[in-house]
Amino acid sequence: MKLPRRSLLMSALLAAPVLQAAAAAAEEAKEADFLFVQTAKGMTFDKASSTLTLVDVSSMTVMFADRPERVAGNMKTTRFVPFWSEGKDSFLKDPPNADISILEDGTMRQVVATLEKPELKDGNLSYTVKIIQGEMPESGADVSVFIDIIGMPLTPVSYAGVARRSFRRAVIY
Repeated sequence: MKLPRRSLLMSALLAAPVLQAAAAAAEEAKEADFLFVQTAKGMTFDKASSTLTLVDVSSMTVMFADRPERVAGNMKTTRFVPFWSEGKDSFLKDPPNADISILEDGTMRQVVATLEKPELKDGNLSYTVKIIQGEMPESGADVSVFIDIIGMPLTPVSYAGVARRSFRRAVIY
């Protein structure tokens, strides 16, 4: 079926605002500073090698941005580990600080450390750490690691484009 010229012209005119909005959204691609949270059932620490191992780490890493974006979501932990090797502002060049909260013999312990060289293997995630404050126990349970910021774009690659603005939640696989 061939459409009359008038119908084609009307379709083009009606589509123009949608295309303009999409172009404007692409132009205003912003970055937000995201913080990350990883959880694990347990942890071990080898003082000689400064290796922290998160035992049975969650397969998902939670992420969120503060004002003005206020975006929250999660990504697979397997997608988080490459942050130490990819991009101009990677954690490899500027390792993040982290607050590591550990339940040790029924007592909450907090340690601030820099995280380097992540290695995910068999459900365990190991980091080489440089302790900034506190003392890391040899083992513990119910671990939460609150990881410092990294700038990430608010783009279709990570948040399904313009639709992200209406949902304000993200899942990255």
